[in-house]
This record gives sequence, structure tokens and C-alpha cells, in this order.
Amino acid sequence: MARNSCYHGAASMAQEKKNLADASATLARGITEALLRERIVPRFVDSYVIENGRHALQVHASNYRDLLTLLQREALLALAARALELVCSEPQPAGRSKPRPMLRRDAAIFRRKFLAALTRQQGWTAGDALEFQSDLQMYEQLIERANFPRRSRKPFEAANHPFVDRCAFLLDSSFMEKARLAASKTLASLEELAVQIVHSADPKENSFRTR
Repeated sequence: MARNSCYHGAASMAQEKKNLADASATLARGITEALLRERIVPRFVDSYVIENGRHALQVHASNYRDLLTLLQREALLALAARALELVCSEPQPAGRSKPRPMLRRDAAIFRRKFLAALTRQQGWTAGDALEFQSDLQMYEQLIERANFPRRSRKPFEAANHPFVDRCAFLLDSSFMEKARLAASKTLASLEELAVQIVHSADPKENSFRTR
């Protein structure tokens, strides 16, 4: 009886780890595909250029491509930070149980496997992966420190968020305030996209959480 109990316990833990790995890979693929499909970064830059007459930002094709690449990475960081927060930290339904955050142990496993899946999907080197992980931690710490409020902002109010400051500097450091406002609008789109991705699964299946 004891041996059977140990076997079933080990099998259950193995299945739990597999579920976390599958869910983390699904989330990594979901945010990567959605970011490209929705063209959030190109639309961000194009609208900023048109609205503010900053056509010089698109004159040199190579510089423009480099800018898009840098901004795309920042968008991936912001999207990953919000998606992980939704999955790991916010109370979610779990079958018939009361909504609760993911267990700390499970959250750590989910995060590690999510980053591993993202690394594979992006084709990063070990150095690229470590750099992204470091920047993601910085994002999360700054957001937590600022106690980022989930509220609607006034039209001329920029968000207190690392994505806004970093993207504004990359996009147009000569006009930081205008760039920060534009980046804030893009951040709102990324936040909405994260919610859609995380909640897109069938609630009964609850694919990003273990039971």
C-alpha cells in the first residue's frame, strides 16, 4: 500500500511538472505569435512619426530596422512581465476551488520553463537568454516598486512603467514627453493583449494553471 502511494505521488508530481511545461510553452508561443500578428511595434512607430511629424526616424532603412528590433524586444519584455503576473500572481479559478494565486513553487517552475521555451522559440544564445532574463527581472522589480496602478489614465498622462521610459528614449530622446505618451498608449495595448492571451483558453481547461 505504501509503495503504491509513493508511486502515485511520484506520478502525480511528474504529471504536474509536465502540465506546467506544456502551459509555459503555450504561453511563450502565444505572446510571440500575438506580438508579430498584431504588429503593435510597427504601428507604434508609424503612428508616432505621422502624429508628430518625425519622418526623419524612418529615413534610413537600416536604422529604422534596428529601432524596430530594439522596440520589439522591449514589447516582448512588457508582454512577458504582464502575462507572468497574470498567470502566477493573480488569483485564478482552479476547478471548483476558490480563486487563488499559483503556489510559489509552481510559479518558479512555470517561470523557468516559460523562459526556456521562449529561448528556444526565439533562437537565442545562452547570453541572449541571460540578458533577457535579467531585463525581465528589472522590469518586474521596477513595476513592483512603483506599485503600478491598473487604472485608466488621462489622455496626457504617461504611465510610470519601464517600457514607457526605455521605449521613449530609444524612439525619440529629443522629444521624450511626446515619446512617453505614445509609448504609454502602446503599453495599454500590450497589457490588453496579455489579458487576451492568458484568458483565451477554455476556463474549464484553465490551461495556464495546474489544478
